Amino acid sequence: MRLRSLTLLAAAAVFGIAAVSAYAGEPLRIGYQKSSTLATLLKSQGTLEKALAPQGVTVSWHEFASGLPMLEALNLGNVDVSADVADTVPLFAQAAGAQLAYFAQESASPDAQAVVVHEDSAIQRLADLKGKKIAVTKAAGSHYLLLAALKKGGLTIDDVSPAYLTPADGRAAFENGKVDAWVTWEPFLTSVQQQLPVRTLDEARGLAQYKRYYLTSTQYANSHGDVLKVVFNELQKVGRWAKANPADAAKVLGPLWGNLPPATVEAANAHRTYDVQPVTLDQLGEQQAIADAFVSAKLLPKPVDAKAVATWQP
Repeated sequence: MRLRSLTLLAAAAVFGIAAVSAYAGEPLRIGYQKSSTLATLLKSQGTLEKALAPQGVTVSWHEFASGLPMLEALNLGNVDVSADVADTVPLFAQAAGAQLAYFAQESASPDAQAVVVHEDSAIQRLADLKGKKIAVTKAAGSHYLLLAALKKGGLTIDDVSPAYLTPADGRAAFENGKVDAWVTWEPFLTSVQQQLPVRTLDEARGLAQYKRYYLTSTQYANSHGDVLKVVFNELQKVGRWAKANPADAAKVLGPLWGNLPPATVEAANAHRTYDVQPVTLDQLGEQQAIADAFVSAKLLPKPVDAKAVATWQP
C-alpha cells in the first residue's frame, strides 16, 4: 500500500495530473461507546468526515456496549480504530494476543469514577463490602477501581461477589436492589447520583488515575499514519470545544445518552479532562500496575508487559 501510494504520487508530479490519495475509497471504521464523548461529538458534528474527505476516506461508526468487545472487534479486523477505552481494557486485549497501537490518550480524570451504594445501605465503609454483591463492568476502568477500593478496605476480590454487567444492566440491577453496590463511570455516575437516593462510598481519586486511550492495530498504524493524524487532530479540536462550550456539548450529548438532562451531562463532563495527547511508552507505568493487580487477582490469565505495544506519534 505504501509503495503503491508513493508511485502514484510521483507519477502525478511528473505528468502534472491530480494527485491520487493512497486511501481513496477506503472506509475508516470507528468503534465507540456511549461514554466515548469526543467520538460521539465528532459523529454528531460530521467534522471528521469533512476532514478526511480530501483523502477520499469515508467513515463508518460502530457502537459497542463496553470497551472489551470493542477491542475484540479491533483485534479481529472488524473495526480500524477504537475510540476511548478505559486504561484496563487494552491489558485484557493484550493478554488475548491483540497487536495494539496506542495513538492518543485523554489525560487522567480520576473524578469520573466512583463506588456508590444506596442511601439507606448499611454499608458505611469499604470493609463493609465483604460478602456483598457488586455490579461492575468486566475489564472496564471501574473494574480496577473495584480492586483498588477493596485493597484499601482490607479486602480482595474473593471477599465479594462481583456481578459483571454492562453499564445499562448494572444500573438496572442497582436500581432494583439486586446488587448492594455499583462501581461505574461517567456519564452513568452523575446520572445515578442525581436520579436515585445514593451515597458515594469512595471515589477513584487517590486509587486510580482513570486515563482513557484510543487504539488501533499495529498494522493500521504502520500503513495509515496520515489518516490517524487527521483523527488525532480532530479529537484534540473537539476536546477543546467540549471544555470551552459545556452547555452546547450537553445539548448534543443529552439526547444521545438516553435523554439525560443537560445539567446532568454538564456535571458529568466536568469530571473528564477531554485533553487529548500523544502516548509514549514511558507514560504507561500505571498500566503495568493495573496489569499486575489483575494478574494477582487471577482475573488475567497470564502476566502482561504493558509496554509491549506500539505507539503512534503525530
